[in-house]
Amino acid sequence: MKRKVIKIIGSILIGIAITFLSFVIFIVFSFFAQRDILFPILGVFFVSIIVFLVLWNIINKKFVYLILLIPVICIAASVSVFRYYFYVDEIPIVRQDIDLGSYIPFATYSSLAILDGESTLKLIDNLPILDGATALYPIYASFAQAVYPKGDYSYYTSDNNYQFFRERELNLILCNMTNGAYDNLFEGTVDIIFCAEPSESQLRRFTENNIKLNFTAIGREAFVFFVNNTNPVSNLAIQDIQDIYSGRIKNWKKLNGLNQRIRAFQRPENSGSQTMLIKMMGDNSIIKPRRENISLGMGSVINQVADYRNFSNAIGYSFLFFSTQMAANDQIKLLFINGIYPSIETIQNNSYPFSESFYAIYVENDNKNENIEKFIEWILSEQGQTLVQRTGYVPINRY
Repeated sequence: MKRKVIKIIGSILIGIAITFLSFVIFIVFSFFAQRDILFPILGVFFVSIIVFLVLWNIINKKFVYLILLIPVICIAASVSVFRYYFYVDEIPIVRQDIDLGSYIPFATYSSLAILDGESTLKLIDNLPILDGATALYPIYASFAQAVYPKGDYSYYTSDNNYQFFRERELNLILCNMTNGAYDNLFEGTVDIIFCAEPSESQLRRFTENNIKLNFTAIGREAFVFFVNNTNPVSNLAIQDIQDIYSGRIKNWKKLNGLNQRIRAFQRPENSGSQTMLIKMMGDNSIIKPRRENISLGMGSVINQVADYRNFSNAIGYSFLFFSTQMAANDQIKLLFINGIYPSIETIQNNSYPFSESFYAIYVENDNKNENIEKFIEWILSEQGQTLVQRTGYVPINRY
């Protein structure tokens, strides 16, 4: 009888301790994006302990102690999740959202390309509002620096969500990335955007609303693929790329690489590089992109396309100038495609297979800013194309 009382008291004390510990762990887990895995483990852990305590008091058999294997497994699983989480967190990210502070027009330490003399075009008022892709910001910012009045055009705080300050008077040179730029053009809040071709859904949005877009090619760029610099694979055929991103090839060994499963990263839908991938894939369906949970605090998690992490078995893609200049990283290497390396020279001679034009895009209507066409005409002039070349891209016109 005395032993039974001791068991009951012990069970109550253990239950209180486990309940308190579970509550604390629940709060901790709430701040981890992986809580969709950890919460079920915590639930199984808690239930198994309760079951053990109940059976421990009503059945005097040794097999009851086997139930304790369940919470032990739960603890081991949680530790494994945490270890993997921190391991992944240590893998460097090749970021697509970078600090554009060194490319702000008229900044003291600006990295923008400049002309040898004064611009032949000077706009004083009714300045077109510009927006575009991150990779093209250095180009259209240099256009504005050459043509617009001198002023303070800094406008944003560089964080992961690109939250921009809107209160500055000279808020004329935006960079809301490709998807945001097309949204702003559709809503009429900007005059010209500088981007690659729109995705099918982006273009359909304009055509369904009878909005006519004017596309003017102003330069050329290479769409590139990259891997970890330790990866022995340096050259892929177009078919290889299509096989990887359609899921037909899943291991680097089939491409004369190591016996490793391929981690094929993608970019968000309607981004410029994702639109290029879809175009390159042709009729091949694309595997679902890797996604990750990002915790914004307790009770708030978003699920987004995973950023490229430089695993030894990873492959990703971007544009040449962005990957080699704006987000230069000596831990990755660009791949030869069909034996051709992406470079200014191979873009110029059209030998690199993924060479594409980028555009100045505006809405064609009677209410458009009167300076749009003047500005774009100047961009296509020798001076404008000089800035394209000096930035690091290939001019559409050669003089």
